[in-house]
Amino acid sequence: MIRYLKRAVETLILELSGEYPVILLAGPRQTGKTRMLQFLAGGTARGYVSLDDLTERSLAKRDPAMFLQMHPAPVLIDEVQYAPELFSQIKLAVDKNRVPGAYWLTGSQPFRLMKLAGESLAGRVAVLHMDALSRRESLGAPPGGPLAVSPDDLRRRAASCAPETTPGIYREIWRGALPGLVSGEFTNRDVFYSSYVQTYIERDVRDIFAGADPVAFSNLLAAVACRTGQELNVHEIAKDLGVGDTSVRTGLGVLEKSDVIYYLHPYSANTLKRVVKSPKLYFFDTGLVAYLTRWSSPDTLCAGAMSGAVFENWVVSEIRRTYTQRGVEPPLWYYRDRDGKEIDLVIEQDGLLHPVEIKKSAQPKIDMASSFRMLDRAPLPRGQGMVVCMAESIGALSSDVLVFPAWAI
Repeated sequence: MIRYLKRAVETLILELSGEYPVILLAGPRQTGKTRMLQFLAGGTARGYVSLDDLTERSLAKRDPAMFLQMHPAPVLIDEVQYAPELFSQIKLAVDKNRVPGAYWLTGSQPFRLMKLAGESLAGRVAVLHMDALSRRESLGAPPGGPLAVSPDDLRRRAASCAPETTPGIYREIWRGALPGLVSGEFTNRDVFYSSYVQTYIERDVRDIFAGADPVAFSNLLAAVACRTGQELNVHEIAKDLGVGDTSVRTGLGVLEKSDVIYYLHPYSANTLKRVVKSPKLYFFDTGLVAYLTRWSSPDTLCAGAMSGAVFENWVVSEIRRTYTQRGVEPPLWYYRDRDGKEIDLVIEQDGLLHPVEIKKSAQPKIDMASSFRMLDRAPLPRGQGMVVCMAESIGALSSDVLVFPAWAI
């Protein structure tokens, strides 16, 4: 029997279902949205219908009122992006009979879904995001909540999470964080990701961008994966692929709208005039990056040219998930100026800016934090910083620079 992996967002969904008539859960494909909601609905009167079923999809688009009569609340409607006509009809149903938790909706095109929800269901819907599994979820460890750069929070996290070595972390990075692989439901990783990419291109990509060429888009996906953790340079990607900048921008827009990639934007203020303007690019799942860039094993990835970049991608994603699991917009940026001084991550909390350096090293040194002082010119004061690395335990490099093991996020 395939084990169910408990998700940190479950508590929040049940809380909000007692307040909002509609819950919209968006996120990339294969992240376990449907399985989790079906698990939560087990033993209740909640019905289920998927718009992957072409007959159901046709009815929802042609006659949304009849569709809701055939599938009365409480109901879970899966892949709702395929029938945007339903949103206005759900609004009418909710306004007529406002029952908390009446409609649970899922979809794999977050930007489009949030736009539809904002237009039709404002004030009636709680919009949540579900990502790939965090390391804590994979291990069954208790949720940590939004990361706070403080000794107390870091100690609490380390005490509740299993330590891991560098080779072990790279096994997790290479495998990826999608529930189908982590749970053991699928054992052939290469076949899993090959099928994922094919399904993603055939369904989400063509639904967002009807004119997409599957081969060209697959090439773009691989080229973008090679640049994870780097500043976005559209022209370089276009030059490598032999296409125009506009084609690359269109493709990147599709990848972002379907949650395959996300951007970390530079922290800037009037007092920081020399900062770069380009965002840094990350993938939602490092296993997909490793597959697309053809690293054949965790060991070759760990020793290879992308080792540092993919580790940074993993750490940033783990930190980001500590916020999204509680429905909080991650207050995350990075810093880089035209002189080449860089801070991998800047976390804004309670009026302070916390600089974070991400290093694969197990023996951090104080010079890794040398760029932290660049934030002293920012309008908000600089708080404690930290080096996230593969150290065995929590420590400190100075009074204002902590050491935090990546396995404990």
